[in-house]
Order: sequence, then structure tokens, then C-alpha cells
Amino acid sequence: MKLAFLIIAGTVQAAPFADPFRPPRELDVTGGERAIPAAKTRLESVLIGPDRRIAVINGQQYTEGARFGSGHVLRISEAEVVIRHADRDEALKLFPQGIRK
Repeated sequence: MKLAFLIIAGTVQAAPFADPFRPPRELDVTGGERAIPAAKTRLESVLIGPDRRIAVINGQQYTEGARFGSGHVLRISEAEVVIRHADRDEALKLFPQGIRK
């Protein structure tokens, strides 16, 4: 009986689990120096701690000052991320106008 339990326990620990919150590969458009189209840019979540601020945009994590497409992340707040491009600032809202909290 103990042998069967050890075999089952070893199998369970070795099972690979995929991240259920990771977006499909075809949605991952943030790689390299490519410009990210504004229509496809989506703020998914914001994580704010005492020592850091992280925004999840299109499935990738960004901190303040990180490069994002042709610009960089200027500011991360509880419900908004501001990205500074050469000619303009772009605000990504966690809750778009048409959606109520």
C-alpha cells in the first residue's frame, strides 16, 4: 500500500501545469523593438506594492520607466498606465468608459 502511494505522489509532483492566466501565443505581440498597435494594446491588471509598481499589458509585465514599443511607461496608478511616446502620451485605463466597476 505504501509503495502505491509513493508512486502516485511522485507522479503528481512531476505533472506540468500551464499558467491558466497566460494569454495564447498569438496574442503576445510585445516582443522585440516592434511598435505595438494602439488598438491592440490592453491594460489587464495593475500590481502596486510598497517597493514597486507593475502593469500587465497584453500579458507582459512592465514597470515604470520600462520600454514599451516606441515609448516607455511613464506612470502606473491604481486604474491607469501612462505611456510616453515621442509625440504624445497614451493613457491605458483598467476600466474603460463603457464598463462600470
